[in-house]
Order: sequence, then structure tokens, then C-alpha cells
Amino acid sequence: MNEKILSTKRIYSGRIVTLDLCEVELSDGQHQMREIIRYPGAVALVALDDQNRILLVRQFRSASAQIMSEIPAGVLNAGEEPMTAAVRELQEETGYKPGKIESLGGFYTAPGYTTEYIHLFVASQLIESRLPADIDEFIELDYVVFSDALTMIERGEIEDAKTIIALLMYARLHPNS
Repeated sequence: MNEKILSTKRIYSGRIVTLDLCEVELSDGQHQMREIIRYPGAVALVALDDQNRILLVRQFRSASAQIMSEIPAGVLNAGEEPMTAAVRELQEETGYKPGKIESLGGFYTAPGYTTEYIHLFVASQLIESRLPADIDEFIELDYVVFSDALTMIERGEIEDAKTIIALLMYARLHPNS
């Protein structure tokens, strides 16, 4: 079932993503073309304050043309460890750093066409510690009771896949939250 990449042509190279057109040989010998978006990976965090509320960020997303409620997240810098990136992103987006951080796992966002993998974390024992935000991000912070966040998913108020996955994974591992 393996595919062997025979050739790769770079179609686009942007600030964060690249697009490659790859000729592959299928396991039965056929040749096909694959379009692959290469992405450095990302981190996302279920951040819990001392009242056991989660921190959601609200920001306008051009691709969906709407304001989205999401967990804090961001792109990995070249060579950056995911946990280091998670701490940095939490500070940039919420003004807090975690006293405790644990891996929650991760997932490929759309393995049919992108290399993007998101590392998930749970952050708690939050300490005020702001880092400068990215210059192109305008974020509002919401504190939401965990059960209310799950209801927001059911009502379609949270539509971001990484947020839904992370919150449901956390709920499964911490059923009394």
C-alpha cells in the first residue's frame, strides 16, 4: 500500500506553507500526481485557569470569513520543540504561562493533502506572563466553563476542528471536568 515519490516540483513557496506537485508510483505500479501542502506543524492548548474554566481566543479567520472561538494555538518555528512552542503561544495569545503542561496527543489535520500535524497540550496552574502578540493577530480572550464549551460545540458555536478534537479528548480523559 506504499506510494513511492518519484519526483517533486515546488509550485508555491509562501511565508508558512509550500505546495509541491509530486509524481508517485502506487503499489500496483501506476503513476499518479499528488498535491501536497507542506506545513511546519502547530501546537494547541486546552488552558485551564484556577476556576477550572478554559481559555478560548476569538479572532477573525479570513479562510472562513468569520470570527472563530478556538483554543490558543500557533505554528511551530523551525527547530522548535512542540512543548516550547505551546508555552510561547499561550503567553502570546492569552498573557499566561503554564505552571504545569502535559501532552494530550496530536493529530494530522488532513493527511490526504497536507503534512500539518497539531500537537495538543493541557496547560494549568496559569501564571500571568505576557509575550508580545504577533503583529497580525487581533485576539479577544474568553473564559468558559468546560461544560459550557462542550455545549458550544453541540450548538455549532465552536466549529474549529482542533478545538473540538482537543476539548473532546480532554473530556474523555477527564470525565468529571
